[in-house]
Amino acid sequence: MNVAVKATSSSNRTGYKSFELGSFKFSRDEYFVYIEWRSKKGRMTHYMSADAFLRAMMRDVAWGFFYYQVNFDHVFGTNNLYGRVQMFAGSYNETFKAQGLDLIETFETPQIMATFQAILADWTNAGFDPFAAPAETTTDWLGKKHGNNDTAINRQRQVSKRMVGLPGDTPIRTDANGYPVNRAFADVDQSQPEIHAEKGYEGRVHGFNLFAHLSRSDVTWNPSVTSVCKQSLFCPTSEEYILPIKHGNDRVEWFIQLSDQILWDVEDKATGRPRAKVVMKAGDVAAMPADIRHQGYSPKRSMLLVWENVNPRIAEMHATGEIPPYPIKF
Repeated sequence: MNVAVKATSSSNRTGYKSFELGSFKFSRDEYFVYIEWRSKKGRMTHYMSADAFLRAMMRDVAWGFFYYQVNFDHVFGTNNLYGRVQMFAGSYNETFKAQGLDLIETFETPQIMATFQAILADWTNAGFDPFAAPAETTTDWLGKKHGNNDTAINRQRQVSKRMVGLPGDTPIRTDANGYPVNRAFADVDQSQPEIHAEKGYEGRVHGFNLFAHLSRSDVTWNPSVTSVCKQSLFCPTSEEYILPIKHGNDRVEWFIQLSDQILWDVEDKATGRPRAKVVMKAGDVAAMPADIRHQGYSPKRSMLLVWENVNPRIAEMHATGEIPPYPIKF
């Protein structure tokens, strides 16, 4: 499907294009991104550091707007309605909302996706990888428009249909398919288990070294689907520095810390009020409820397993109160 994207002419000073979608306008300069919208009290402008904005937009695009809410920061973000997407400014910020400074608009998914992809392509300069940890990319997000990095921003998220490594499914990451071991995981054992399947079960009984697979991830904070069992997905990821978005759940999300440590800030999804601070060390398990948003901080590159429930009714069940927003009440 071809979707027209409204972009104004390039800036005379910086070379970056500006974009419009609905009542929202987007522009950037050497340092900052500016998001404009019209509230009940007049025109509003919100600004973010360009690298933070691009890291957040990279995840929103790569995840297909993910499970419900992606907050770029405390003001701007998107809600996935699974076929349509809401874009908002201030709608989940208690102060903006109370002052009538908020706006939320709904777009067909292909329309907003095309706009976000165009912004990402134009504003990502050569040398900057919004999927990488700061130590793994350059500061070329700074300054005037220079080149692009389409290779980085067009990476495809790995999504298996059964389990990574099974015949015809997503391959296990190796040197042979272009995934070297990350610098932080040089000590991870790369050996694979031996599989001895009973006759007739070849291709059905399987195992692989998940730690070795994750040690070769070339991106951060980007869950890959490594196994699918009915409506249960295992989505492990490697994490370093800061999760570029605050993720607002529409289902309970389980975290299993596989290595090292992640610090989590947990806030109320509707207001942004602080709810909890969580320190997860290797071996810890936590459930992130369906009524919160969370942002992680990983001081050293770590491994996290995210366990997702993809029951097609799960979001509706939480929204209507059919099931509580948490897995257990103490």
